[in-house]
Amino acid sequence: MSFDGREVANFVLDCCEENGQAITNLSLQKIVYFCHVWSLIKLGRPLVRHKFEAWEYGPVLQYLYREFKAFDRSPINGRAKKIDKNTGQLKIASYDFDEETKQLLASVIGIYSHMTAGQLVNISHVAGGPWERVWNHGGSVNPGMKIDDEDILKFYSKLPSPMTIQ
Repeated sequence: MSFDGREVANFVLDCCEENGQAITNLSLQKIVYFCHVWSLIKLGRPLVRHKFEAWEYGPVLQYLYREFKAFDRSPINGRAKKIDKNTGQLKIASYDFDEETKQLLASVIGIYSHMTAGQLVNISHVAGGPWERVWNHGGSVNPGMKIDDEDILKFYSKLPSPMTIQ
């Protein structure tokens, strides 16, 4: 089962807040991306149902960027919202992850939330990686600059896992 990126973002923000860590939009985008990466590898399924796009500073969920762009480089102190299908009103995107997913997310957040935004950008830009391959596409048409989950899985599954969970 995959989730709306706003739900994942809110989980990341809640975890960081519990640990007294401030997080910016740029860092949030990368942490959500790496949560998705390691879900593909460790759980064998995509975490986020939408495709990440290759933007100048790395992988981005466009709707998540728009949600938090007002914070600019300041720490995010709000939560992502989405439309309630029953009422048509905006409400905070709530999450309800199974225990396996929560454990994976907590592990990923525990590692990547201690990195600076610049470090996260650098590791998401790794040579030969999925972002780099989409971003440097040789000038051919690449609508939306979408990063394919298969490319993510193929590339990152070759790398040693930074996490202790198997």
